[in-house]
Amino acid sequence: MASPSSIFSVYASMTASIMLLRSVTNDLIPQPFRGYLTNAFRYFFKARCKVLTLTIEEYCSGIARNHVYDAAEVYLSTKITPENERLNISKSPKEKKLTIRLEKGEELVDWFNGIKLNWKLICSESEKSNSSNDHSRNNPTRTEKKYFELSFEKKHKEMVLGSYLPFILEKDKEMKDEERVLKMHTLNTSYGYGGFKWDSINLDHPSTFETLALEAEQKSAIMEDLNRFVRRREYYRKVGRAWKRGYLLYGPPGTGKSSLIAAMANYLKFDIYDLQLDNLVTDSDLRKLLLATANRSILVIEDIDCSVDLPGRRHGDGRKQPDVQVGDLLMYLPLLFYPISTYLIAIICYAC
Repeated sequence: MASPSSIFSVYASMTASIMLLRSVTNDLIPQPFRGYLTNAFRYFFKARCKVLTLTIEEYCSGIARNHVYDAAEVYLSTKITPENERLNISKSPKEKKLTIRLEKGEELVDWFNGIKLNWKLICSESEKSNSSNDHSRNNPTRTEKKYFELSFEKKHKEMVLGSYLPFILEKDKEMKDEERVLKMHTLNTSYGYGGFKWDSINLDHPSTFETLALEAEQKSAIMEDLNRFVRRREYYRKVGRAWKRGYLLYGPPGTGKSSLIAAMANYLKFDIYDLQLDNLVTDSDLRKLLLATANRSILVIEDIDCSVDLPGRRHGDGRKQPDVQVGDLLMYLPLLFYPISTYLIAIICYAC
C-alpha cells in the first residue's frame, strides 16, 4: 500500500495540473464559447425525465366547457378507492343518489392496458377586477380555476392520446345516457361586472307528447321533425352547417308554449337553457353564454317581444301601441343560427 506522503504528492500534482489547464483554457478559449461547451455538456449528460404530464382545464380558452374535463370528472368517480382520503359529496333534493367527485388536491391511480396513469385534481383561486368600474376595483371577483393533471411515462404518449382519452370520452357518454337527468339552466348574473354563469336544477316537468293537448297530426309532424333532425348529423356536417334547429312559438299566455318545450325536452332527453335577453348588454356576452351551453340542449329565448326594441312597441306619439305581428320577429331569427358548434334546438317565444 502506498504511503500517505506519496498519495498526497500525487494529489498535489493533479491539482496543479488542473489549475494550469484551467488557466490555459481561460486564456485561449473565449468566454462565449466556453459557455456553449458547458451548456452542451450539461444537456447531453443531465438526467432525463421519463414522465409526461398533461393538463386538462375546466374551460377551453376561458369560455366554453372542456368536454375532456367533464368526461374525466365523471369517469374518475367510478375509480375512487378506499385509498382516497378526501372526496366531494353532493346531492340536490330531487336527485336519487349521491354524487361523488374527487376533492381538490386528491390523487388517483388508474390502469389502462397495463399502463399506470396518475390523476390529480388541482384548484387555484385568483382575484379579478375591472379597471373601468370603481365598484369592481373595491370588490374584486374571486375566480376559481380547476384542472386535472394526468402523468404517465413519455413512451406511452401516443397510446394515451389515441386510445385512453377517447375511451374516457366514450365511457362518459355511456354513463350519462344510462343515468341522464334533465337539467333546467338559468342565467346567474351575480358574478361581478360583466360576469355570467349558467346555474341548473333538475327538470321534473310532467309534460310529454302523450299528455300534450295538441292535434294528433300536428303532434306527429313535430315528433317526426325532431327525429329527422337528430338523425341528420352527417348531413349537417356534409353541407357545412352547424347542427341546430330553430322554432318560433307565439300565442297568448296559457296556450301551451312552455308545455310544448318541456315535452320536446322529455322526448329527446335534452337539457333546457332559459335565456333572458334583458340580462345581456353586448354581443360578446351572448357569444360567451352560447359557447357555454352543452350538447343535446334546447335554448329557449322567452318573451322576445319584451326584450328587444320592436317598431310596434315604441312609444312617443301617444297612440295605442299596435300588436306585434309574426313578421316583426322574423328579423331576429338569425339568433337561432348564431355561429356556435353545438348540438341544440333553439326556440324563440313571444306572447301575441
